[in-house]
Amino acid sequence: MTIAVVGIGLIGGSMMIDLRKREFADRIIGVDNNIQHRNIAQLCGLVDETDTLENAVEQSDLIVLSTPVDTNCSMLPGILDLIKGTSKVVTDMGSTKASIARISENHPGRGRYVAAHPMAGTEYSGPLAAVGRLFDYKPAIICDPEKSDNGALDLVIRMLGVLNMRIVYMNSASHDIHVAYVSHISHITSFSLALSVLAKEKEADNIMTLAGGGFESTVRLAKSSGETWAPIFLENSEYIIEVMDTYIEKMKLFRKMITEKNLEGLKKIMDEANAIRKILH
Repeated sequence: MTIAVVGIGLIGGSMMIDLRKREFADRIIGVDNNIQHRNIAQLCGLVDETDTLENAVEQSDLIVLSTPVDTNCSMLPGILDLIKGTSKVVTDMGSTKASIARISENHPGRGRYVAAHPMAGTEYSGPLAAVGRLFDYKPAIICDPEKSDNGALDLVIRMLGVLNMRIVYMNSASHDIHVAYVSHISHITSFSLALSVLAKEKEADNIMTLAGGGFESTVRLAKSSGETWAPIFLENSEYIIEVMDTYIEKMKLFRKMITEKNLEGLKKIMDEANAIRKILH
């Protein structure tokens, strides 16, 4: 199996570590616009070699897109043109799916594409952030499986199985709604909290001295790359704005209770929030 990984960062790099170690991939070709990423990926053994997108696609059985979601969208039609009429398969690891589904829907090579989203990651980016076992026992969402050829779908399912992922099937629109609530709003909240604290605490020493576990865990995602997350927010803007409106409404409720010094009211809404324990064991 020869794999082309397009975008050699946290997701693509981590995936290649385990696919090589678990003997799914015999040869890995890296594609990345950043020369430092290409060099680091080769030095660290994430890839065997680097090449242009066209050459990598020509030589590979499986093409894995792990670039920002807008770049995945712009590249996919051209890649489908290149692999049309072959047994090659292309999949993407993007965090949004509705746009890429629309872009690929009427392409004659659509069947060779499998829309996937591994629900795994960290706040770090780039090839040096790549780690083994990142995907173990995490969910992987495959969207619109009925639109992919059986052979293409089977290959991607096998790859995700090698990564020890638990596969869930969804349509693209449902996927984007769900990730807006469980992933995207968490990042926006974290970025917003970081900006609020930085605006108030001009001296970094004060932040570091007082920062406890709660602050660190809540603001951790604010370390995430804007290059990755800005396109996600724009691609999924409709659902993210819906979630933000709900979040702002709940923040206003807390503000009202605190302004009114309503102790019982605060306890009541926090007790309601505690129901999340039933979901997050």
